[in-house]
Amino acid sequence: MSSHTPPYEQPASPLPDEAPPRISLRGALWPILLSLVVLFVLGLFTFDPGAFGDMWRALNPKMIGAAILMVAARVLFGGWRLHHVSHHRLSFIAATRGQLAWDFASNMTPSLVGGAPLAAFFIARDSKGRNNGEASMGEVTAWMLFVMLLDQFWFAMTVPAVLVAATMMEVIPASFGTVGFWSSVIYFVAFMVWTVVFAYATLFRPELIQRIADGICRIRWLRRFRGKVAGEMEHYRERARILRSQPFLFYFKGFLLSLGTWLARYFLLVFIVWSVVPHLDVTLTFFRTAALTLGSLILPTPGGAGGIEGFFALLMGPLMAKGMLVPTLLLWRILAYYIFLGFGVFLTTHTVHMTIQRRKWKRRNGHNTRADMNLHDVEHHAH
Repeated sequence: MSSHTPPYEQPASPLPDEAPPRISLRGALWPILLSLVVLFVLGLFTFDPGAFGDMWRALNPKMIGAAILMVAARVLFGGWRLHHVSHHRLSFIAATRGQLAWDFASNMTPSLVGGAPLAAFFIARDSKGRNNGEASMGEVTAWMLFVMLLDQFWFAMTVPAVLVAATMMEVIPASFGTVGFWSSVIYFVAFMVWTVVFAYATLFRPELIQRIADGICRIRWLRRFRGKVAGEMEHYRERARILRSQPFLFYFKGFLLSLGTWLARYFLLVFIVWSVVPHLDVTLTFFRTAALTLGSLILPTPGGAGGIEGFFALLMGPLMAKGMLVPTLLLWRILAYYIFLGFGVFLTTHTVHMTIQRRKWKRRNGHNTRADMNLHDVEHHAH
């Protein structure tokens, strides 16, 4: 495929004029409150004024600076990856905005659900009036499917690395006990099998996922969704066919960008812990960070709020003085979670506002086509 050819051409289907994904203040605040409650409880059991003072005296500002750089690297690699996956249909700046919106949406939804629908809506609407033309929801969804596939490749490689490391160092702390250790191993193996099956089915046997979805929709209280799911599965099969047509170098570059994104996420936490533990075992901390990330993927709360703080206490707590636990955890959550909620609220609410204004303008002026008004016009009439 030529590098100048749009990679995920879909049938021309307009973006539906349905209500945009809803963003409620309550939905944004309750996971933050849950996270802060768990932090408060941990603080009740671990806060030590003496250790807290020692932490500030031992704090390494260079490591904090490196952690902040990892936040920027995570966003930039993610934007670069979307820019690459779209075959430059999205500019680097637009793709970076899309990555910020995706991080926000992921933190607003459970890990098993993901934030792709809200992020896809944002990217498609954000592309209106841009130089490279408007991206359809079908195109954006295909781009995101490819990014999720790249993440599955990363996880499929991470799990064996964590299990091998666990045979040479205490990646799973002794405090887990025998039952906790083997439960973790079983979970990691099951997760690896799932990622391999998902990647294989997406690329080579999409009908398998279609059969599973159809079987689930045969359950009595889910039958009403069967028609809609069947339609989505047909789109899924078409997108999988397009993914198979991509050249090896396209996958390879995408994987390298995914590598940069995930390493930035991991080293963010490593540098934060390192900033208060001068003689840190960096290799052990890295693999515990990987284990923490893998474990957080099954948490049912938005952004893993509540549960991820517990994982941090179990995996990172033994590496530092007890009184340092909550301050380092709070700093990590600010840089890895809260800050993206702030970015996302600004980006997505602005886009939703522009969508609503565009719809009002079209009704008022009697326009029925998507091309009647670009983003510049909307912003002019909104103000």
